[in-house]
Amino acid sequence: MEDKEIVALYWARSEEALQATAEKYGGYCRAIIRRALGDGRDVEECLSDTWLGAWNAIPPQRPGSLRAFLGRIARNTALDRYSYNTARRRNGGFETVLEELAECVGGDPAGEDFDLRRLGESISAYLDTVTPAARRVFLRRYWHCESMAEIAEGTGFTQARIRSLLHRTRKGLREHLIREGYDL
Repeated sequence: MEDKEIVALYWARSEEALQATAEKYGGYCRAIIRRALGDGRDVEECLSDTWLGAWNAIPPQRPGSLRAFLGRIARNTALDRYSYNTARRRNGGFETVLEELAECVGGDPAGEDFDLRRLGESISAYLDTVTPAARRVFLRRYWHCESMAEIAEGTGFTQARIRSLLHRTRKGLREHLIREGYDL
C-alpha cells in the first residue's frame, strides 16, 4: 500500500491504517528501537507506542514522508524508554553514541541560554557542508545508532574509514559549534 493511501486511512480514522503501517514499516521502526535500547525486552511495547503516536498525530498532521515521520516517533519513543530505563540502572544502547558526541556537543542543556532547536539547526547546517558519505555515516551512527559493523556493511566502507570519517566530522562539528557561539 502506498504512503498516501495509509495516511488517508489515518485521516478516515480506519484501524486498517495501523495494520498497513505495521506491515510496511514494522521492521524499520523495530530496528530503530532495538538499536536505541540495546535489547529486545521493550521493543514491542515501544513499537505499540509508535503506532499509537502515529494514530494520535495523524490527523492533524499530514506527513510528507511517512517513513521519516514514523522513524522520528519510533526514535523518540525509544529515547523516552531509554531515559526511563537508565533512571533505574545503566545499560547499553545510546551510552556509547552519547559518549562519542559529548566531545563536540557538551555544554549545559539545563542552562537558561541553551536552545535545543537552535542547536539542532546548527548541526543540520554543519552537516549540509560535509560530504554526502560523511553525512550518511554520521546520521547512521548518531541518529539511527547503528554499530560500526552495521555501517560498514551498509556502506561498503571499512570500519577504520568509518571511525576516521566520524572523528573528522565530530571535530568539524565542534569547531562549527564554537564559531556559532556554543561554549563547549
